[in-house]
Amino acid sequence: MSLISSFNRFLGLDAADKGVGHWWAQRLTAVALVPLGLWVVFAFASLGDFSYKLVVIFIQAPMNSALLILTLLMLSYHSKLGVQVVIEDYVHDTILKSIILISASFVHVVVVVVGVFSVLKISLGTPG
Repeated sequence: MSLISSFNRFLGLDAADKGVGHWWAQRLTAVALVPLGLWVVFAFASLGDFSYKLVVIFIQAPMNSALLILTLLMLSYHSKLGVQVVIEDYVHDTILKSIILISASFVHVVVVVVGVFSVLKISLGTPG
């Protein structure tokens, strides 16, 4: 085993043993997003107007906030997996690929943290 292959494995560039798991994770998140996406569309369509007060009341319902957080997590993870595949397929410089993969992962984590925090802030307390 060479040092380069160990470094590539550390960076996540050794995809030979992770490809099937990655493929399954992408498919499972896609399947989970079908009912969640339909729920989001119908739930927001049933609100009528999108007044601030009505949306806050909607998010404060425990089931709605839980489903919103679950949707956010699934959507973000599915997006991260898809972006990772695109980067791995189309960026050929190893160092640049590593930088972009780390940056994309960081952006996805920030989006999840901000989204979950926002839903919890509205759901558990007074927004503002």
